[in-house]
Amino acid sequence: MPDRFTPFASRAPRAPSSAPRGARARLGAALLALAAWSGAAHAESRVIRVVVPYGTGAVQDTIARAISDELGRALDASIVVENRAGAGGTVGTAQVARAAPDGNTLVLAAASHHIAGYLYKNLSYDPYKDFTGVAYLGNTGYILLASSTLKVANTAEFIQAIKARPDAYDYASAGNGSASHLGMASLLAAAGARMQHIPMKSTGDAVTELLAGRVQAVTAATIGVTGYRNDPRVTFLAYTGKQRSRFAPDLPTVAESGLPGYAFDSWLGLLAPAGIAPAERDRINAAVNQVLADPKVQARLAALGVEAEAKSPAQFQDLLKADWDATGGLVTASGARVE
Repeated sequence: MPDRFTPFASRAPRAPSSAPRGARARLGAALLALAAWSGAAHAESRVIRVVVPYGTGAVQDTIARAISDELGRALDASIVVENRAGAGGTVGTAQVARAAPDGNTLVLAAASHHIAGYLYKNLSYDPYKDFTGVAYLGNTGYILLASSTLKVANTAEFIQAIKARPDAYDYASAGNGSASHLGMASLLAAAGARMQHIPMKSTGDAVTELLAGRVQAVTAATIGVTGYRNDPRVTFLAYTGKQRSRFAPDLPTVAESGLPGYAFDSWLGLLAPAGIAPAERDRINAAVNQVLADPKVQARLAALGVEAEAKSPAQFQDLLKADWDATGGLVTASGARVE
């Protein structure tokens, strides 16, 4: 009787007894190949969102895009960088706090992450308790710049000029609650000086105001201003870190040049919603540390003013705890508030 789905006329003669075994072998090989392909496709189909709570061109945004390709390959996933700007970084950060703690949603955070917890009265999340440190990326400092119209050559002269005319001058920042806001506010508090704060949407906008002469000062992350080092419209006064930056070794620190004891810099890292499984946290951490060991990535981050460094999850969590505790005192001392 003919095969149920094969017309009788088209049936081939029955093959020798060895043929079915060969056919089965070929079929098995095909199924194995299909399974391997399906597994690879499944791995590559994973999408990990890295939320940047600021606009394009901000420090976190540039760093996220500098490591996304290599990190995607290390994790066998697609890394999607999403900009969710607003309210000093709290809009995008709140979205991550509400996300499932499955490792598929992360935020690239910096010092402003903890600052927001002390500046804003009614945050919908707790910057420390609602997040887990997954991977430390490195550290970046800030540079104090003055408009050339102010005609000052160093930090001491800058402070003297500001004190001579309280509230007569303006400074711009990346927005209320941003690190550039607190950096300048704490500097002025330490110096006993006053300036008017002009919040902008991004560091780039703040620097534009400075270049145009509409404000007289900015503290901006190294990444955003190194290209203006020889611009006659601005004067680079000092680096805000505890030690001179290896990216601008000739630039004195603020403490060296007029305000002893002052220091302000920022950690950078990936945070996940609290509750992420330790195994998933460790997997992402290992992948990030692998990426940071790549000389090409190191050079890329160095060009952005980031002093890259690998840390274990425990080391990063310890750093976050210390920073959270210290930030409260810094915000209180600065007098900065966001209603």
